Amino acid sequence: MPAFNQAFFVNAVGVGLVIAGLVLLWRVVLSPAARAAARTRSSPLPAWEVLPSDFMIFLWLVFCGGWLLPVLSSLMCGSFGIVDRAKMLVVNFASDGGMVLGVWAYQRFFARGSSLRPFADSTTLRDGAVTFLISLPVVVGAAYAWGGLLTLCGLPLDPQDAVDLFKKTSSPTQLTAMVVFATVVAPLTEELVFRAGIFRYARTRLPRWAALLLPACLFAALHHHLPSFAQLAALGIVFSLAYERTGRIGTAIVAHALFNACNVARIFIDPGAT
Repeated sequence: MPAFNQAFFVNAVGVGLVIAGLVLLWRVVLSPAARAAARTRSSPLPAWEVLPSDFMIFLWLVFCGGWLLPVLSSLMCGSFGIVDRAKMLVVNFASDGGMVLGVWAYQRFFARGSSLRPFADSTTLRDGAVTFLISLPVVVGAAYAWGGLLTLCGLPLDPQDAVDLFKKTSSPTQLTAMVVFATVVAPLTEELVFRAGIFRYARTRLPRWAALLLPACLFAALHHHLPSFAQLAALGIVFSLAYERTGRIGTAIVAHALFNACNVARIFIDPGAT
């Protein structure tokens, strides 16, 4: 029996998912019937009728939570002798947890416009899975174009630090924490901030292209990795469009979680993957 070729398996599954995504991209977005339906369909996502000062309070709470909790957690790690990867995990959890706490504080004490509801319904998982598949060919196309541009400019295409971290971590506890962070904590935090926050505010106040591009670029910049900037920006645009189309932030959260889970699974199955 031939040996199991991990790289071939990963690539075959990846190609299959991209093909499925292309089919859905055509049926849901690009086909004449889909475009005609989009022109006549109004978005179920209501306008976020808040003052600019209220939105600044939202951003301030998110920033304070995302900055203050990591600082406190870093100090606590020093007190308890927690160092290296364990400390980094604690700080990352604290950063995202602080931002979610900021979103909650705004909704609880300051929100005067429309809330985040409906968060999800019975079709959220299906719509999230469809959005995830649609995002794959978009991200792959952006990756080839952006990678080619960076190569022409003589810039390196190094993998994200998170990829190396997954490959070099052997502790089951730390690996479990990293998987939970990548597939649950990060998608929840980033979608609440960039899609349910910044995009929801910008979509009725800026030109459409700017409302889509601004949160997507901020989302990509948050990851501090130039070789994946265009891919992440494209991903952010797909998630914003899905949020607008369904009116449920849960759709974007599910799609984001599936995207991250797919990448984590690829690293585990084929450690040579980038």
